[in-house]
Amino acid sequence: MASQLSQSGALSLLLFLTPAVTPTWYAGSGYYPDESYNEVYAEEVPQGPALDYRAPRWCYTLNIQDGEATCYSPRGGTYHSSLGTRCELSCDRGFRLIGRRSVQCLPSRRWSGTAYCRQVRCHALPFITSGSYTCTNGVLLDSRCDYSCSSGYYLEGDRSRICMEDGRWSGGEPVCVDIDPPKIRCPHSREKMAEPEKLTARVYWDPPLVKDSADGTITRVTLRGPEPGSHFPEGEHVIRYTAYDRAYNRASCKFIVKVQVRRCPTLKPPQHGYLTCTSAGDNYGATCEYHCDGGYERQGTPSRVCQSSRQWSGSPPVCAPMKINVNVNSAAGLLDQFYEKRRLLIVSAPDPSNRYYKMQISMLQQSTCGLDLRHVTIIELVGQPPQEVGRIREQQLSANIIEELRSRLGACVEGAISAPHSLLLQHGVD
Repeated sequence: MASQLSQSGALSLLLFLTPAVTPTWYAGSGYYPDESYNEVYAEEVPQGPALDYRAPRWCYTLNIQDGEATCYSPRGGTYHSSLGTRCELSCDRGFRLIGRRSVQCLPSRRWSGTAYCRQVRCHALPFITSGSYTCTNGVLLDSRCDYSCSSGYYLEGDRSRICMEDGRWSGGEPVCVDIDPPKIRCPHSREKMAEPEKLTARVYWDPPLVKDSADGTITRVTLRGPEPGSHFPEGEHVIRYTAYDRAYNRASCKFIVKVQVRRCPTLKPPQHGYLTCTSAGDNYGATCEYHCDGGYERQGTPSRVCQSSRQWSGSPPVCAPMKINVNVNSAAGLLDQFYEKRRLLIVSAPDPSNRYYKMQISMLQQSTCGLDLRHVTIIELVGQPPQEVGRIREQQLSANIIEELRSRLGACVEGAISAPHSLLLQHGVD
């Protein structure tokens, strides 16, 4: 018994009261009592394995999935799990080592640490505004993601990114920039004739067709030129529209508005006369009136109109010397000759020596007075019967016509015979 204690090392002592019987031996580490014996026995506590550097497999064989263990043993190169063996752990490409990079086979028949290989994955790339990307192998190592932009946008930055071994993407995130200008189409150019008696034309058109090739948003459309429905003068006018999108890109278009004025040949004034015309004097709808100088009367059409055919209506009149017939039977017959032709200024005085009469006649005879330009004819009635004189320039009037004229003048002016007076008769002349 004592010898067994010395051979097996430290033992724990257990006391049991058993019947006194002959001990029976059982295979094991100590003595086990029979049920009929009452005896003290000793049981051996299990001990750790004895260190044996010669055992080829002291620890379990390392096997790292998707990786490799490179081991160095004290016994040599053919031993990979003997006591004291040190192994360097690594992972295949595309995998990352998680845990210890180096482990050692310990006396406890265990390795000094654990590790495993995790597949390298990059984070999912965010979507870009107005664009997209496609990847060759998702988020795994060496996967390449190519970026593209929607129609109307341009890619600024890296066009592709690659998932690297450190789990990060190469390059930086690109952006899609709207650099494509809007599409704009103006109305067709147009031509219009001026309205009658006008040098302008009112022109209308529809607004331009505008579309943005990117996000479809047009922020502003400006007009350079008159608004639709405006009056355009004669000539060519450029109308320009400019459209802007949200990215401040712009596009322009233009068209031409041409206004024509129908014009007739320029009229020449009559000899010994002149013209007065409306509007421009030669445009469609313009009216030109013929007038004669003093001492001349118009013979023919008083006015002509410029027609849409660019020709004047009628034919030109002439200004002929005015013939006054003083050999008429009454004052009405005399005055009718001036109707719508001349104005009459009747001057009546009782005595040719009257200073007021002389002063008035002197003023009327001055060229600065411009009576002919005003189409004014002077009838002088001077003296008293039976020595009274009436004349139109050098032509003498009969006594009965003088009396009728003075009678008409007296109805308008009291004392027309006894004192110098004058009366202007319009006779419908402008």
